[in-house]
Amino acid sequence: MKLKYGLWVLILLSELNIFAQTRSLTLPTDTTDTWQVSLITCGPGVEVYNQFGHTAIRMKNVTRDIDLIYNYGVFSFNTPNFALRFTLGQTDYLLGIQAYQDFVDWYAYSNRDVREQVLNLSVEEKNALIGLLNENYKPQNRTYRYNYFYDNCATRPRDLIEKCLQGELLYADDMTTTSTGQSFRSIVHEFTANNAWSQFGIDLCLGSEADKPISRRMMMFIPLYLEQYFETASILPNERDNYSSRNINKDPVQENNGNTLPLVSESHNLVVIPEAEKINPDTPFTPFRCAMLLFIVTTALTIYEIHSRNSMWGYDFILFAVAGIAGCMLAFLATFSEHPTVSPNYLLFLFHPLHLLLLPWFIRKVKKMQRSRYLVALTIELTLFIILWAAIPQKFPLAVLPLALCLLVRSASNWLLSQPHKT
Repeated sequence: MKLKYGLWVLILLSELNIFAQTRSLTLPTDTTDTWQVSLITCGPGVEVYNQFGHTAIRMKNVTRDIDLIYNYGVFSFNTPNFALRFTLGQTDYLLGIQAYQDFVDWYAYSNRDVREQVLNLSVEEKNALIGLLNENYKPQNRTYRYNYFYDNCATRPRDLIEKCLQGELLYADDMTTTSTGQSFRSIVHEFTANNAWSQFGIDLCLGSEADKPISRRMMMFIPLYLEQYFETASILPNERDNYSSRNINKDPVQENNGNTLPLVSESHNLVVIPEAEKINPDTPFTPFRCAMLLFIVTTALTIYEIHSRNSMWGYDFILFAVAGIAGCMLAFLATFSEHPTVSPNYLLFLFHPLHLLLLPWFIRKVKKMQRSRYLVALTIELTLFIILWAAIPQKFPLAVLPLALCLLVRSASNWLLSQPHKT
């Protein structure tokens, strides 16, 4: 454990050192083809903030002994009010620079694959990219307002590369149609399939906007999709294009039907982690299983309560307080967050602040086994929510259903206990 901790410290110090050394770095342009530009794609990690992979740009110049990673995914947990700012969608990321070997060693240590796609850029396009990176790395420009789905570590490198091209970038697929069968939520599910609790938490926060169909271009917020679409993309050169300055070994006219060039000239696996060594954070105690267990306990307690005529008001207090706190969090996100996919959130029909705000009043009724008008209204609301489940324009995690049933059972029990007892 001490060795592991020490290694983490050494790696972090190494990264901080290279970052400090390159704070004023300006990449030199060149009139000869001495630069190699690559898109670097890193596999998913196990933490919430890295389980979707990562993208960076590699700038390599053997002649000048330069090999650096330009990384748009740098942030600090030490930023004042980091958790609040992240919740509000006001997280600022920045462009950082690391030594290539430090970057690769870090991902190898973290058990994450790293792949490289060497881009088939001309000298002029490489110099244009260098100019954009230099401009982005100026102190007044390197910080940007991060948006997970629309402006992140993958979309920034993509936009820069597209901007520096002199010719037209042609993707092999239609990048604008939304008939892809994918949504932001479905892609989140794809990359959180082995982390049920992470998927459940994200699902609760995402609203109906996350279920709208998206285009392939919008899917490129995920590094692995960006890598996939770059692999099959091509460049349609303009009349000023210098074929000889691109990184290809075959005649471009014969190889590419006379008019296009591949965007990626070659691909390499830099770090390959065997599947058996990758960390699987999944657990048998999934949200659905835990929710079902809660429903079974709730049903059993309710049956006992009805037969014994003893109010389980303490259980109701805990259950509705937790549901109310969850509702406050969802309402806060939907009202104040700048994240574009958290509102509207139809889970607010199930978890809402009224559970917490009205808790003292309806618990007093429950203790006396008197009918609560709030719980009667809630019984109707929850019944409609469950009946109309499939018609609501938002996909809910399955674990929500037994949770809704828990609230429904406890709400309906108040009506049953408030009826005159027949002896």
